[in-house]
Amino acid sequence: MTNLDPVVFRELPVIQKIISDETWLEGERRGGYVSPQDPVVQDRVCDIIMSIGGKLRETFQVQDAVQSCAVVVADHFRAA
Repeated sequence: MTNLDPVVFRELPVIQKIISDETWLEGERRGGYVSPQDPVVQDRVCDIIMSIGGKLRETFQVQDAVQSCAVVVADHFRAA
């Protein structure tokens, strides 16, 4: 069985947003509809992911580590 990296699933919405934004921007440049599969859009998305991918992964890994830490709250109402 393959272990799936949970960070990948957290990155997907960000990548989808980048694709959506770049598709819209290219459509604005051309003055009409542009497919997300357009080579210009795909090249731009790849450039963006290559430039921010490491930082994005690091950010999600830190968030996962913080969320997985147990927080213990002391019951100070019983203190003498």
